[in-house]
Formats: sequence, structure tokens, C-alpha cells
Amino acid sequence: MKVANLRSVVVVTNDSTVFLHKGLASAFEMFGGRVTEIKNFVARLDTATKGDRKLCDVSFGVISTRFGFVPGNYVISKYDHVMDKKEDYIRVQEEKDYLGQLRQMTMYFDRIIVCVPNAMFEMMLKDNTFQYGKVIAVTCPAFKEECEKRGWIAFERKGARLGSANADAIFKLIEKES
Repeated sequence: MKVANLRSVVVVTNDSTVFLHKGLASAFEMFGGRVTEIKNFVARLDTATKGDRKLCDVSFGVISTRFGFVPGNYVISKYDHVMDKKEDYIRVQEEKDYLGQLRQMTMYFDRIIVCVPNAMFEMMLKDNTFQYGKVIAVTCPAFKEECEKRGWIAFERKGARLGSANADAIFKLIEKES
């Protein structure tokens, strides 16, 4: 589904075991490792222009083990355990309701780019976390048909979370819709 006059994009990912700070930092600055390619993509979108205007307003959010969903500009602290399996995603959902937080926050964006583990993405599908037609999902091929039924765009996950080919293709799509 093409989004007319795209203005705002949010990129959602999950936390990483690589913490870049020992104390307090924004969620955007806190994580390294696999989150790095997502942060680089967000920076690329954030600095892009189309003609004489900014391409789009871009936001970043992290589904964190300790805090649930947090926007990239929220200040957080390092924590000991990072979720890494389905049971963890379910436990953190029960404790923090990150899917509910995402549902509320993402309704205001024109596009939602989702780069999370397959088991977490499956939870999002079952929960109907996102509105139809707004999502660009980077996930496994098993979810492609379900994404298409919802009017979403699906890319096969390549790389740590996104992959450079997907980043380029999604950037071009956002550029076209802006």
C-alpha cells in the first residue's frame, strides 16, 4: 500500500547485549552490536533530503527487556539480562506490555519499519499491534503472505537485523512515498 505524502516514519527494533554506556544514555545511544545497522539506517533517513526539504521525520524505538518499549530519545540505564528467546519476549510482554505501548505510539506515524526477531514479530501479528497498510517488515519468508494480507510490505531479513540491500530498498521506497 502506498502512503500518500509520507511525513513520519518510526523504526522499531529490540535491544542488544552490547551496551555502549555503563551509566545513563538515550535508548538510541545505549545499544551497539546488531542495533548499529538500524541506527545507521535511522541516521540515513534523518539526514536525507528531497529537493529543498527533509525527506521525512524519523523516530526510533527499542523494545527493551527492562523498560518495555522506549522511544530512542528516552534516557535509560544498562541492565543485566537481555531477552533472546520467545519465552523472554512473552515474559517481558506480560510484565511491560510493549505491544500495547507500540500500538498506541505507532498509530501516529505514516510508516512503521519493524526489524525484530521472528518470534517477537509473530507476537505482533497475533496481537494485531499495527494498523493495516502502514508496516514495512524485515522478517522471515514465512510471514510474507500474512504481511501481504494486511497490506504490508515484507523484506526477507538479511544481515544482523536489516542488511544493506534491504536498507537501500526501503530507503528508495520511503523516498518515493515522500
